[in-house]
Amino acid sequence: MATEKRDIVQEMRESYLDYAMSVIVSRALPDARDGLKPVARRILYAMHELGLAHSAKFRKSAAVVGEVMAKYHPHGDTAIYDSLVRMAQNFSLRYPLIHGQGNFGSLDGDAAAAMRYTEVKMSAVAGEMLADIEKDTVDFIPNYDGAKKEPKVLPAALPQRLLNGSLGIAVGMATNIPPHNLDETCDAAIHLLSHPKASVEDLMNFVKGPDFPTGGIVFSKKDLREAYATGRGAVLARGEAEIVEKSKGHFQILISSIPYQVNKAELIIKMAELVREKRLEGVRDLRDESDKEGLSIAIDLKADAVPEKILNSLYKYTDLERAFHFNMIALTDGLQPQLLSLKGMLEHFIAHRKIVVERRAKFDLRKAEERAHILEGLQKALSEIDAVIKTIKSSATKEEAHKNLVKKFDLSDPQAAAILEMRLQTLAGLERQKIDDELKEKQRLIHDLKTLLKDPAKITGVIHDELSELKK
Repeated sequence: MATEKRDIVQEMRESYLDYAMSVIVSRALPDARDGLKPVARRILYAMHELGLAHSAKFRKSAAVVGEVMAKYHPHGDTAIYDSLVRMAQNFSLRYPLIHGQGNFGSLDGDAAAAMRYTEVKMSAVAGEMLADIEKDTVDFIPNYDGAKKEPKVLPAALPQRLLNGSLGIAVGMATNIPPHNLDETCDAAIHLLSHPKASVEDLMNFVKGPDFPTGGIVFSKKDLREAYATGRGAVLARGEAEIVEKSKGHFQILISSIPYQVNKAELIIKMAELVREKRLEGVRDLRDESDKEGLSIAIDLKADAVPEKILNSLYKYTDLERAFHFNMIALTDGLQPQLLSLKGMLEHFIAHRKIVVERRAKFDLRKAEERAHILEGLQKALSEIDAVIKTIKSSATKEEAHKNLVKKFDLSDPQAAAILEMRLQTLAGLERQKIDDELKEKQRLIHDLKTLLKDPAKITGVIHDELSELKK
């Protein structure tokens, strides 16, 4: 085998860059169009292929992980299952993409049960991510071994990137995008559709700030404005706490939410350590009263304690108050990592939706024209049915009958095939009327689709209407 001498510096540089780009594109960063990393996209597509829509029955997580690993994602089953689990956690995602049954972990950092015990199906939001994928709305690429095809990106009827946020560490860069409210995000996208020159300030009239699944309060409009305008910045977030007077002179602090990505068990341990080290004085008892109704941490105070002072100490010394660092990096055009503002995020989503709606309309137009062509052939045959029957009867074989129909009645091959497959019941008056009505309907649809494809403003209107409907 021939060897080639190479400069070690050049070899290391090229190898490292190849590795870095592989991690950036294939694993760590979300796509700006559908907001998904490759593993999440492959999980959803595999579940779509398995028929696990939100209205379907649950299926073992192990079956989904096996399907993803065998066909689309040639990495370890643990990595796939960890991603699947996060997609089902209502404390990690504002709008979970997977509806899980079983133990999928907790805010206390408890691990999910093994994949053989849990069951999954897609959520309704995930269904909207895949809507119209069968209508040639997105490009498909060969999977890792070339045996199957997988979508390059999902049609994504909702701006998932902003709805659920993202956390990813690549080589030389990272992304940290907070989750947002669906109503607010859709309203901002609808406004941007009508006002393409809208500023980040304008969009912030709709998107007030992050909407964390664990609740909490975000401070400083100035910091938010900077983060949304530049794509980068720190915003202070606090858990919600209330001082309650239990009896005369006896107060209690009730914590009903904690900042996003804070481990509740570790937060309580930290509080207990502060009490034990006497850095937090005036606390009589500390309890986790959380249940299925919601999060609740109760802190009973001593009679001589000053509640406001203790609460301020909790904010200062624990993760009950912490900064969320915006770093809104996503892949544009599927390849280029780019720091995006709030407006940039929405612009990439809208541009993607315009392509999807146009491709869907072209697909529907092609199908409508094909069906109308068949119906015209059936209409022609029914108007000369006696001659058609005579031609078929006088033909020796089906193939000969097909040729004779094409030649004698000026039909296309698909029209002749449809006539040969026509049932006798089609000769009844009402059945003939159905063909006439369907043809008129298809002709109207063809006209509407052609009008839509000629007018970019109408495509924008379709996106506007669909976002409004999804918001409802």
